[in-house]
Amino acid sequence: MRIVSSVLVVCLLTAGAVAHADFALNMREGVTQTSRSVYELHMIIFWVCCAIGVIVFGAMLYSIIRHRKSRGVVAAQFHDSTFMEMLWTIIPIVILVGMAIPATTTLLAMEETGDADMTIKVTGIQWKWKYDYIDGEASGISFLSSLHPKHNEARMLGSDVDLRQFGDQYLLDVDNPLVIPTGQRVRFLLTAADVIHAWWVPDLGWKKDAIPGFINEAWTQIDEPGTYRGQCAELCGKDHAFMPVVVVAKSPEDYAAWVKEQKGSVAEAATEALREWTKPELMAKGEQVYTTVCAACHRPDGQGQPPVFPAIAGSAIANGDAATHIDVVINGRPGTAMVAYRSILNDVDMAAVLTYQRNAWGNAASVVQPTEIQAAR
Repeated sequence: MRIVSSVLVVCLLTAGAVAHADFALNMREGVTQTSRSVYELHMIIFWVCCAIGVIVFGAMLYSIIRHRKSRGVVAAQFHDSTFMEMLWTIIPIVILVGMAIPATTTLLAMEETGDADMTIKVTGIQWKWKYDYIDGEASGISFLSSLHPKHNEARMLGSDVDLRQFGDQYLLDVDNPLVIPTGQRVRFLLTAADVIHAWWVPDLGWKKDAIPGFINEAWTQIDEPGTYRGQCAELCGKDHAFMPVVVVAKSPEDYAAWVKEQKGSVAEAATEALREWTKPELMAKGEQVYTTVCAACHRPDGQGQPPVFPAIAGSAIANGDAATHIDVVINGRPGTAMVAYRSILNDVDMAAVLTYQRNAWGNAASVVQPTEIQAAR
């Protein structure tokens, strides 16, 4: 009996040390009510499993030692014992029901997306995210979010960028983070433009698939300002690992200032779309857009990755009729990896990237003005 007691003490001490010494090996608690509920549910079931393990293996160990054959013990017979049959049937049922009730409550709360203060549409696009603010004070704001250019440069073969400058955030930073206000219930509508993606921020306590042709719903409410990072959690292609998610929660005052700044940018973009741009202006902006939107598939040097992603350098489309080139980018190519950018890029960005594609890497074709994009839409 002394041996059994010692083994049980060691098991309990070991379990406690693992659970409390370093939470890097455990599920994080997160910053939302949902994430805290999930964490509490996880810990309840963890300790239930630990208790079951200690009881079952403790009983087995005790029986092996106490009732061993060398002591002359004769095996007991439990055949046709109604009491034992009921005992080892009822106890697991009680345990499962006891775990199912809090689990069901948590799952129902996660799926309840009503009574939202604002709605954001999240679209997965290889390999970036598009955020559209559907309602609320940020209504009308829309932008792409992709791996930060410095991180993108650092991951390229032959890069001499010092990774230590990024600290723990290497490959987890973006150029345009999603910004939401604290203290408000935010509803998300998640979909994709090409393949299946999954939007996942561990601190929020959930992840949702973004599937082409479908809309999934989720919600969150963050009460404290902060920056929370995640990644695409679906194997969505060769650059899957370079599709981070960054959510910045701002106080209502800071969020209002951000909205004002963004709406100013939207108004400026609308005005800029009406003027005629010079070729150098379009080339400079087009290079930025190409690096963010196109380079992952068609490579920074425009050589592509045939046969899935054809080369733009020297291509007949990039050096041919502008209307055909515009149509390909606006409407995509069904049956290929080329998605439609109609709702992804604004007129200025699309005109700029088309001009860049038509005049970079030895290509020599006409420029494309934002007004031509407007007409083609």
